[in-house]
Amino acid sequence: MNVLIVESRPELATLWKRHLERQGADVTLVSSQEAAILALYNEEFEIIVLDLILEQGSALAVADFASYRRPNARVIFVTNTSFFSDGSIFAHSSNACAYVQSETPPEDLAAMVEHYAAPR
Repeated sequence: MNVLIVESRPELATLWKRHLERQGADVTLVSSQEAAILALYNEEFEIIVLDLILEQGSALAVADFASYRRPNARVIFVTNTSFFSDGSIFAHSSNACAYVQSETPPEDLAAMVEHYAAPR
């Protein structure tokens, strides 16, 4: 399982990465839109864990590019805000498979990654 994490907060990204690696995932960690686009150019990913609010760039631009470049990759959006709390993220991003709070326990996030990365 190849996972891309796009998260601006290094401590949170590292926590998620460690949990996913314990499950046997290969994890690429980036913190900006530009770095995410470069990673999507160079590697296949089954799942992308994407913070909705990035310090540098746009999460929706990353998701949109992923739907073009890696159409089979699914996106789990995470956030600590109330943006899209009505579920409308699924209307804006065709590759969205989940929307969770940043405070979701890392083991729960890892279970979701494993579930959504499974072949469809």
